[in-house]
Amino acid sequence: MKTMNKVLSIEDRETILNTLKNRFEKNRHRHEGMEWENVQEKLENDAEKLWSLHLMETTEGEPDVVGRDEKTGEYLFYDCSAESPKGRRSLCYDQAALESRKKHKPENSAMKMAAEMGIELLSEVEYRELQSLGKFDLKTSSWIKTPENIRKLGGALFCDCRYDTVFVYHNGADSYYAARGFRGSLRV
Repeated sequence: MKTMNKVLSIEDRETILNTLKNRFEKNRHRHEGMEWENVQEKLENDAEKLWSLHLMETTEGEPDVVGRDEKTGEYLFYDCSAESPKGRRSLCYDQAALESRKKHKPENSAMKMAAEMGIELLSEVEYRELQSLGKFDLKTSSWIKTPENIRKLGGALFCDCRYDTVFVYHNGADSYYAARGFRGSLRV
């Protein structure tokens, strides 16, 4: 993914705002007590965050509001696609893992792609919060933020949901699979 100008065209801006509004209205259980007009006002005042949401959408993450930080007033967006976003799969965990591969390197890493998009990988806590809002990753898995002590030893963490249970696993950070991507979060 190339870093690009972080300003959307008027058409792309309207498209993403309409998409987000429709998803917000369709999935009220994810953000009870919140009003779209307040979310839209924040989005309209932050072109860079809207650009990030556009990238989350174009990589099939289906971002939606999942909460609000009462201290900062920021709205929390997570990728809410049923399965790990299709446009963000087959990635190793981070740049160090990518550089360590000698053969069959993936195109990118989850951490680098997230940074290019202006988003963060979900933490284990955030992943579990997401799972409380629906059923996600029943066939796929998603890299999550990995504690530094695990990463220093060459590992990385990922999650999925099977048997109505969220599982946290480990793998070599340089591994990648067609069914593993990453889910992002964004504060607006």
